[in-house]
Amino acid sequence: MSNITLLHGTDHIIKKPELSLGKETNDYGRGFYCTLLPEMAKEWACKQNTDGFVNEYSFDIDGLNVLNLLDGKHTVLNWIAILLKYRIFTINDAIAQDAKEYLIEHFSIDTTPYDVIIGYRADDSYFSYAQSFVHNALPLRSLAKALVLGKLGEQTVLVSEKAFNHIKFVGAEPVEKEIYYPKFVSRDTKAREEYQKEIKVSKNYKEDIFVMDILREGITNNDPRVQRIIFE
Repeated sequence: MSNITLLHGTDHIIKKPELSLGKETNDYGRGFYCTLLPEMAKEWACKQNTDGFVNEYSFDIDGLNVLNLLDGKHTVLNWIAILLKYRIFTINDAIAQDAKEYLIEHFSIDTTPYDVIIGYRADDSYFSYAQSFVHNALPLRSLAKALVLGKLGEQTVLVSEKAFNHIKFVGAEPVEKEIYYPKFVSRDTKAREEYQKEIKVSKNYKEDIFVMDILREGITNNDPRVQRIIFE
């Protein structure tokens, strides 16, 4: 057995996670969203400015089919395409609507064969960056850099009934909002500030890719230009 410790920060104790209780409109659809990091779980527990709990679980990952979007084999465009399938985006114009449809068709991954998904968490900052990219207001290089600034959230998500049969409740730790809500706000604010500094010094748009370029030139997942920008 290969057990790992998963943590879920929320406003109540969850002794028995259930797939059916997840929301379809979460980052990767219906599932149970966890982190490996105690401090992150504590911040998520208090993100609504309420006291909360960090629920701890033992998770046996052996025998499960895992999609790891952070393994270096996938790109931020794979992540954003999955996000577009499940999260509710504000689409303000025809370009953004076309971009949504194109990214889902050419960059999305079929998640149905998987039991577990590992990837970024689309907190407020991440989600606003994704929306800006879809609306042609943010280039690909800046989007990719935004996702690593501040380490706002990497998550492990159980997305199948099989995965839920592998998780066991260990205990719950109470978390005080007076301590961890300010930390949550500070982390988010710092990430936004670092991001703004980054895009101010990297405005070489001629060698970058906007979503309009992806549409106009029919860029697909294995295009060397995408690989060069993201993995440079």
